[in-house]
Amino acid sequence: MNVLWNAALPLMALALLPGAAKAATDGQPVSKGQYLATAGDCVACHTAAGGKPFTGGLKMSTPLGAIYSTNITPDKATGIGGYSYEDFTKAVREGVAKDGHHLYPAMPYTSFARINDEDMHALYDFFMHQVPAVKQANRDSDIPWPLNMRWPLAAWNWVFHDDDAFRPDQGQSAEWNRGAYLVQGLEHCGTCHTPRGIAFQEKALDQSDAAYLTGGTLEGWHAPNLTGDGKDGLGRWSADELVMFLKTGRTDSSAAFGSMTDVVEHSTQYLNDADLRAMAVYLKSLKPAAGAPAPKTDDATSAALIRGDMSKPGAQEYMDNCAACHRIDGRGYAKTFPALAHNPVVLSDDPSSLISIVLHGGKMAVTKDAVTGLTMPDFGWRLDDRQVADLLSFIRSAWGNDAPAVGAGQVKKLRNASSTVERKDPDKTNEPNTGQAQR
Repeated sequence: MNVLWNAALPLMALALLPGAAKAATDGQPVSKGQYLATAGDCVACHTAAGGKPFTGGLKMSTPLGAIYSTNITPDKATGIGGYSYEDFTKAVREGVAKDGHHLYPAMPYTSFARINDEDMHALYDFFMHQVPAVKQANRDSDIPWPLNMRWPLAAWNWVFHDDDAFRPDQGQSAEWNRGAYLVQGLEHCGTCHTPRGIAFQEKALDQSDAAYLTGGTLEGWHAPNLTGDGKDGLGRWSADELVMFLKTGRTDSSAAFGSMTDVVEHSTQYLNDADLRAMAVYLKSLKPAAGAPAPKTDDATSAALIRGDMSKPGAQEYMDNCAACHRIDGRGYAKTFPALAHNPVVLSDDPSSLISIVLHGGKMAVTKDAVTGLTMPDFGWRLDDRQVADLLSFIRSAWGNDAPAVGAGQVKKLRNASSTVERKDPDKTNEPNTGQAQR
């Protein structure tokens, strides 16, 4: 297994750069609005693979059915060209479109509500004056009637949404407050890294609640704990390592995979060093919710493998498929193949990401500071559910790791879920909605 991630954001992959990122790569000046849109990774959700930036059409699965992101170019017929600044702000902060319909909370307006007025004006100017207008009709959701009615979202907002802008904590430094503003707002880290409740609401929106950024699971991937937990959080990470990870997608012992790869490629690598440092300072200030102890080194697994002892279930699968890259001692190779020993993702109680990466493979981020993007192959075609479960259970109990075993049923569930994901030909989609942008 070539790549294991220590922080992931489970959004769908894209194969294009946002305009701000491309400008930065070309050495051209980047406007404030471009910078903020890149920080918010707006292109990730509002661009379908192979489509033009910000024209929408990206499919996102929900428990009720699929929804599709919308055109946010300044086209007046199908985009947001007719939006005033007040309309734009209401949509971004409150989740209410110009025509009054409520947006699905897949649009992270619960986080974007934190964006201050100055930055909101810069974003509005960017989308209205720098993004090319493209006429591309929006597509209705696949959610069946009556579940597709929007009026219940008003009640959802009333119960769960706080639309107040970010308020600095006067007891913290300017750097901490900048990091909190970015993490809670534009970067919307909580969208994936905070657990969800029964109504699909984030259980916490900032550090005042112990549940904030303690990990969340969506679409077969677990976005890990970002608090200071020593076992499966960032307790053993330094601020420097966090900055390196956000800039390059890797550290000496970890690497981004899954959708976090795209976040690094299209968003965080383009943030300036001061903002990356501020985010790291804020994240490192988050106290662990559980306070689990850090794992201790145990060389018994390495010794057994060296002498050819394959008696433990999963040991043979590890040697046949993983050891060449991640080594017999599970320590991997710095900035190349991440460590499995004491890896927070390996130690997480939720093994969803481990199962998904073994079944489907992944790739490292390609950035201006780390131009080599190694690929981890998928093993779902050669390992059955029991073999995957044994392999992961072996890894989660080796080298001092202490995490629950993985069952074949868990693997089967994720394998079946991924095999039933609809992959539509864009030329064979339903008739699109020709109205204003919605979600």
